[in-house]
Amino acid sequence: MVSVTPLISSLSSASLLHVAVIMDGNGRWARSRGMPRTFGHREGMKAVNRVVDCASQLGITHLTMFGFSSENWSRPKEEISELMNILRYYLQREVIGLHKNNVCIRMLGDRDRMTADIVSLINKAEQLTARNTGLSLNIALSYGGRCEITKAVRRIANAVADGKLSPSAIDNDIINSSLDTKGIPDPDLLIRTSGEHRISNFLLWQIAYAELVFTDVLWPDFGKRHLIKALEEFSRRCRRYGQTTT
Repeated sequence: MVSVTPLISSLSSASLLHVAVIMDGNGRWARSRGMPRTFGHREGMKAVNRVVDCASQLGITHLTMFGFSSENWSRPKEEISELMNILRYYLQREVIGLHKNNVCIRMLGDRDRMTADIVSLINKAEQLTARNTGLSLNIALSYGGRCEITKAVRRIANAVADGKLSPSAIDNDIINSSLDTKGIPDPDLLIRTSGEHRISNFLLWQIAYAELVFTDVLWPDFGKRHLIKALEEFSRRCRRYGQTTT
């Protein structure tokens, strides 16, 4: 068993630790077992619960999980329907437990394409947990990094057109405050499962200086020991932010 406290204390001198996760491999996990993709998605939700619990135990302050991309809407209707049913189940059954564990829930992404009942459940989950001071759990749904940046540019352009903002005043802080992740610190570590080595339009602005860790483990198999292994790898990285080492 890995000793948790020394691991976390060695990761950073900062008080915040933000881990982002691209949860990939549900379909391949299911196919390898002769099961439909939807079976993999359901098993993937169990991995979500494991990682959320583990993140809280390890002292991670922010956890952002890529659940459903804006591009995923092009998948077969049957698969999308099942994914939405899983989301409903999670929002109806798991949120109370997360609230009891002091987890603060926030959804990132475009809600316009979701059904009214799901949007209502999302709103209720955010309102219920808004004052919680434990793990900040951000779930990206119907989310795309380019779309997020485009919307931010549009908001800023409208503010300039309305005379509320001078073009010369536009800086990183203005852009940050116009993104879905307003108020959330940038990720320190990005993990992608299933052996793929790409970002897939996730948090494109925010991961400018994140450390990237890729693992061959398929998401439904991902658990505490895999998260700890990724954190151990992260702890060995030298983060220079464009500067030289001294």
